Amino acid sequence: MQNSTSTSPSIPIILQRGFEPYPQTFDAMRAFTDARNATTPNEFWIVEHPPVFTLGLGADQSHVLAARDIPVVQTDRGGEVTYHGPGQVVIYLMMDLRRSHPKARLFAREFVFKIEQAVIDTLAHYGLAGERKEGAPGIYIGDGPWKGAKIAALGLKVRGNGCTYHGVSLNVDMDLAPFSWINPCGYAGLATVDMKTLGVQAALNDVQQRLAQHLQDLLSVTHETL
Repeated sequence: MQNSTSTSPSIPIILQRGFEPYPQTFDAMRAFTDARNATTPNEFWIVEHPPVFTLGLGADQSHVLAARDIPVVQTDRGGEVTYHGPGQVVIYLMMDLRRSHPKARLFAREFVFKIEQAVIDTLAHYGLAGERKEGAPGIYIGDGPWKGAKIAALGLKVRGNGCTYHGVSLNVDMDLAPFSWINPCGYAGLATVDMKTLGVQAALNDVQQRLAQHLQDLLSVTHETL
């Protein structure tokens, strides 16, 4: 079932797609982007996926060390290989960047910065310190025994017309073993962690809504924004 919330055409609609196989979501993202026009509202799609490895355009198949029985899907997003599975917040960002910046590709870096900031703000609410790493998109734990471990991944597709899809994932309460079967984002031996391992007991729905709200706050289009 799909539920949505919105208050203004300039504020992205938040759509809850529930538990959905990755290929179904991937096809829907491309179909939505193919069909959109200058008046199509921006949307955020909240999804939880069954186990899947996804490959970005820059992915080296050798970074999938042992797929086991988990499907591997080639995508058209940027980046390398990552894992999606139950207990992970995934939000796809169906945006038209031209509404925020006349040169959409020049805005892509700021777009990424705002997505990362939304994750940092979400983690801060739960008492966790997140930080960026130069040249390594995503969010990493900023202190404590898990300092440097990756907790959120980011991968986007920005078409030539400035329309985006794919998005961000945040590990909440997962089976982390499949991350050890790949080189996450192409980095051998990169530690990956979730909020539960860090001592945070949070319902997945609560984290979904909080991250979506931070993204909505940071990415809504106004005359004063960007």
